Amino acid sequence: MAEIWILGASLLGMIAGFALAYTLASRTAASKIRGAERQARQIVEEAEREARALKKEKLLELKEEWQRQRQEFEAEMAAKRNRLQTLERQLKAREEALQEKLELVQRKERHFQTFEQELAQKQQQVEKKLREAEQLVQEQLARLEQISGISRDQAKQLLMEQLLTEARNEAAQYIRHIREEARLTAEREAKSVIVQAIQRTAADTSMETTVTVVQLPTEEMKGRIIGREGRNIRAFEAATGVDLIIDDTPEAVVLSCFDPFRREVARIALERLVADGRIHPARIEEVVEKTRRELEESLPRIGQEAVAELGLHNMHPKLLHYVGKMRFRSSYGQNLLAHSIEVAHLAGIMAAELRLDVQLAKRAGLLHDIGKCVENADAPHALVGYELTKRYNEHPIVCNAVGAHHEDIPMESPIAVLVQAADAISGARPGARRESLEEYIRRLEQLEALAKSFDGVAKSYAIQAGREIRVIVEPERLDDQGADELARQLAARIESELQYPGQVKVTVIREVRKTAVAR
Repeated sequence: MAEIWILGASLLGMIAGFALAYTLASRTAASKIRGAERQARQIVEEAEREARALKKEKLLELKEEWQRQRQEFEAEMAAKRNRLQTLERQLKAREEALQEKLELVQRKERHFQTFEQELAQKQQQVEKKLREAEQLVQEQLARLEQISGISRDQAKQLLMEQLLTEARNEAAQYIRHIREEARLTAEREAKSVIVQAIQRTAADTSMETTVTVVQLPTEEMKGRIIGREGRNIRAFEAATGVDLIIDDTPEAVVLSCFDPFRREVARIALERLVADGRIHPARIEEVVEKTRRELEESLPRIGQEAVAELGLHNMHPKLLHYVGKMRFRSSYGQNLLAHSIEVAHLAGIMAAELRLDVQLAKRAGLLHDIGKCVENADAPHALVGYELTKRYNEHPIVCNAVGAHHEDIPMESPIAVLVQAADAISGARPGARRESLEEYIRRLEQLEALAKSFDGVAKSYAIQAGREIRVIVEPERLDDQGADELARQLAARIESELQYPGQVKVTVIREVRKTAVAR
């Protein structure tokens, strides 16, 4: 019995334990479920916050993009409005110019109408006088028949001779008056055209000089340019033909030469050497030769720029090369390219006023002095330019204007007269030309040409304002004794053939270089 009670108590304990364990498990599961729900709600809330933040960020980006596109659109519209306003101003200016030209044409038309009316009135007066003369003849014939005993034919012949003499005198006076009036009118119109051309072409009148100043980064650079015992400066002057003057001017040296092309080569080469820092004779010769070659290759581009400035086209490449060479030539101290462009503008303006071909006038004006760029020519530069333009198929009117602007050949068109007038206007501007500089350059060119006429001479450079001529000879053709003899002969030729102030020092340079390559 006791065992039954123990077994029953054990069962009750087990049942109570199972109930307690079930209750605890249920509460633990409910607690985990509530925790999971709270965590899920937190995750949902965080997702919603992130979604709202992302949405706000995207909205801001879209708003910024919209603002940027709006600003670009407004900027583009403003640029278009500016372009439209510029075009409107240009159109208005052209309309005003056309209106001025129309008014000028109308004034000229009214002037010619008045002139025609005066001619018609004078013609009526002449006809009236002729009728009066015929009436007088009839009256005198009748009177003479009554008074004299001469025949009618004789009296008629006498009166006709008298009246013809009077009519010739009156006609001669009338013709002289008409010619004088026409001459005055033509002179007035011509002066008006020339004055308008001068006023509408406001060109500078600066003259070419013979020196160029090159700035240096430091004062110590002068010593590097001179080199050890002066070898660098001697190599530079021998390679360029330019006198390099180093004085007390701080951080600057002076290049002196009458030839603008040589001076420009020397300036660019010296600036490159200073920037590079490697200054020695071999490097100097390399840089000078490269600079000279580049400057020669740039001549067609310079010519093309001048042609484009004048609105011309279809010019032969060789002529463009010669036009580019004008940049480095001078005419009586006046830059030849600037002078030629000015002549082209003046000729074009006058041609437009006279209703001639403006393009032909500009081409003739630009090319009128191109003969000055042809070296070793024995003819006048106008004739040299005439042959050059003919060779490269320029228009016959242009060729004639080039050859006739100094009256070396007859003028065949009004454009030739305009080019001659434009050339005179450009050269006559105050300060445009200086005769002494042109004579100085011609003397130095003659000095160099005389040195080059000797056999074995490779290069010749006139320096020190013509007080020294440096001659570089070919060492294979002349030995030391031959170089010495060349110096004496050249000095004798200079004394006998040239005129110069003071004295001229002749320096003959014979240099032998041997090169080998180690591999």
